[in-house]
Amino acid sequence: MKALRDKIVESLTSILPIALIVLVLSVALVPMDTGIFLLFLVGVALLIVGLGCFMLGADMSMLVIGEKIGSTMTHSRKIWLIALLSFVLGIIVTVAEPDLQILAEQVPAIAQRTSLGNYLLILTVAVGVGIFLMFGMLRIVFHIPLHYLLFAFYVAAFVLSIFVSPDFWAVSFDAGGVTTGPMTVPFIMSLGVGVASIRSGKGSKNDSFGLVALSSVGPVLAVLILGIIFDIHDMEYTVEGLAQVSDTRGVFFAYLRGFGDYAAEVGVALSPILVFFLLFQIFTRAFRKRQLVRIVVGFLYTFVGLTVFLAGANVGFMPIGRLVGQGLASLWGGWLLIPVGMVIGYFVVAAEPAVHVLNKQVERMSAGAISASAMMRGLCIGVCVSIGLAMTRILTGLNIMYILVPGYVIALVLGFVTPPMFTGIAFDSGGVASGAMVSSFVLPLAIGACSVLDPTSIMTQAFGCVAFVALTPLISIQILGIAYKRRTSKIKRNFLTVEDRVLEYEVA
Repeated sequence: MKALRDKIVESLTSILPIALIVLVLSVALVPMDTGIFLLFLVGVALLIVGLGCFMLGADMSMLVIGEKIGSTMTHSRKIWLIALLSFVLGIIVTVAEPDLQILAEQVPAIAQRTSLGNYLLILTVAVGVGIFLMFGMLRIVFHIPLHYLLFAFYVAAFVLSIFVSPDFWAVSFDAGGVTTGPMTVPFIMSLGVGVASIRSGKGSKNDSFGLVALSSVGPVLAVLILGIIFDIHDMEYTVEGLAQVSDTRGVFFAYLRGFGDYAAEVGVALSPILVFFLLFQIFTRAFRKRQLVRIVVGFLYTFVGLTVFLAGANVGFMPIGRLVGQGLASLWGGWLLIPVGMVIGYFVVAAEPAVHVLNKQVERMSAGAISASAMMRGLCIGVCVSIGLAMTRILTGLNIMYILVPGYVIALVLGFVTPPMFTGIAFDSGGVASGAMVSSFVLPLAIGACSVLDPTSIMTQAFGCVAFVALTPLISIQILGIAYKRRTSKIKRNFLTVEDRVLEYEVA
């Protein structure tokens, strides 16, 4: 209970700034109906409780299981087994990712091309994650530098985009961001830590990061190939009306339906991982009885936490995001979108469940040398810039490639001069930052703004903000890594200078 209380207090400090920003906007610039605002207030409370339960559950179950599976696979020394299990695990943890479900429902142009409907996009992304998770695991085993692979795969992505309709660019790069959400990140990250723990040597800690990075670029390539095969173009987005809630009864039933829907989604998402864990335990007997009980309790916390979090985010925050976007776009030509969007971007990343998992993992693997607070500041600055760029593009109609191409060029070049651990952390951060809150609050904000400024541009201008959120942390965290390298080098030089003076004194 003490651990749960600590997690809830931590989530309170993450979500409260967003609640205060929306409160100020609702009073000063964007007045809202009482029912919608009450939905939001209940959503804030649910996000605080849900995020706290999820973080505790991930610590007790997902991270422990992932590390043990990763270390066991690597200890077997069987390359074929590592490759096969990585591919299967990648598909399992992706196919029911809640963020991916949201994206698939908003891209009808793909669903209309086949009898599979939304599942075509979901399966395409899942296979992309499976293949690239396999590449990531083999990279650790064979000691291949991460920045070489990232350079090759992102160059391939931009070359493929030449053969895809510009209408499909934003959705393709958004797919890489939404894939690595609250369900996939804890498991994939802990796999990397488990694999690296078996290795010895200087580079083992560096290789513990980078799996999320490769798992993010896989869906981009897979969805671009899908766009080429089906020749997808002229995509349209139909803006649905917001649910009308006028009293407390309406709020109650809205959340009651939300709890049912998201409990089913989270249950479907967790069940393949739970089955795989049970099979793993039957064949390996890796966990003792006490550990098994703790892991099962962790799964329950994860289920409850993620269900409550997603209900609060999608029922409470999604309509508010749309209203804020519409309201700001109606004032002074919409130019308020840029500063307000940047402020929201700075604070919204702290409310992402997977971000807390990454920051704690980074602090643990670096033995405290890279603090969770420093990581959070780097991510906040990166996402602040990315939302500013997304709002600028909505107002100006700027082509998404004018930002993505130079942005990734800078990020990939920095990878050759940044300490290897920070390169992996930075590219992992890009996938982690673009999670549930971006899908349920920032993306609706962009859609609401486009629905006022130019309803025909939603697919090309509103979509893409997830891709920007996934881009800018690559640069900000690598700059943090360069500063960290210079700082430690300076400390080392000063230490050597003092040591030399002591030796001179002893000789004298």
